[in-house]
Amino acid sequence: MARAEALLDPLHAVLLNRDRVIVRDMGCGTGSMGRWLAARLPGPQHWVLYDRDAALLEVATVTGVAADSTPVTFETRLGELTGLRAEDLAGTSLVTASALLDLLTAEEVDGLAAACAGAGCPALLTLSVSGEVEFTQAEPLDAEFEAAFNDHQRRDGRLGPDAIRAATEAFERRGMRVAGRPSPWRLGPQQAALTGQWLRGWVAAACEQRPELADEAPGYLRRRLAETGGEVVVGHTDLLAIEEPA
Repeated sequence: MARAEALLDPLHAVLLNRDRVIVRDMGCGTGSMGRWLAARLPGPQHWVLYDRDAALLEVATVTGVAADSTPVTFETRLGELTGLRAEDLAGTSLVTASALLDLLTAEEVDGLAAACAGAGCPALLTLSVSGEVEFTQAEPLDAEFEAAFNDHQRRDGRLGPDAIRAATEAFERRGMRVAGRPSPWRLGPQQAALTGQWLRGWVAAACEQRPELADEAPGYLRRRLAETGGEVVVGHTDLLAIEEPA
């Protein structure tokens, strides 16, 4: 996984010269976003890690120091990740989320944009599924499994690969400037175990969405797992939303 570091320069400019940077990380998991980002931004910083999974919060951490060697501290909070309002973000310097945007509904994405815009708070939303999968050696069934998986991502009203467009439009409607950069997963021979795990899940979700693919799935999966020396590129996108300069 590779987040888009090109988005950090404009974010750094927004956060520079603040007495304290307060970051709210939504759906933090074990805190990987903070561990990646804290050392790349100025400080001092305080991270508030939100997740609805208490077990993940028990091990969630953000450690180290900021880019200017000032301290980084954190706390954890158990709770819902949606329904934020502008007043909830009072004093917040940045909202972050990783691999979360595509799990939200259009209403939830719109609410997130409204809260950030109302509070004048930037948002860095990384590793959102964009829907494209590329194999080194393409075959006709790739497109069918890709389309079925993308439809599976959209179940129950979730946006799935449409989240990037929806979020961009929601922030821009509220006068914020949005920049997007690709952040693809590149799974090569060195990540064979991870590639196999991802591929099995990808095919299973596609078949759940379109049961007619089940007859083709075993052979397709066998061929894909047998490939050596190739690479799978799984499309993701990072977004940065900041206030337009006055």
